[in-house]
Amino acid sequence: MIGVVAVRIAAYGALGALIGMAYFAALAWNVRLYTGQALGWNAPLLHLARLGVAVAAFALCARQGAAPMLASFAGFFAIRVISVNHYRSASPRNS
Repeated sequence: MIGVVAVRIAAYGALGALIGMAYFAALAWNVRLYTGQALGWNAPLLHLARLGVAVAAFALCARQGAAPMLASFAGFFAIRVISVNHYRSASPRNS
């Protein structure tokens, strides 16, 4: 019984990691759109879509219970830490 619960929680953690990878990939794309020369609705629409998909995914996880929601958020947060460290080390130092 405990093994089944652990597998289910691990699956939600992996789902949160996938949500995080998609979210931060879209964020990088969004930054390129905002800093690019082309003006238009592409950047704000992608911004709203990125947020909307993340909210919808976490809302679906929350409907399954607190443990799946926390596990998916932990997976998302792990990808956030990896992403921030990756971009921090890739950016040139200003000092």
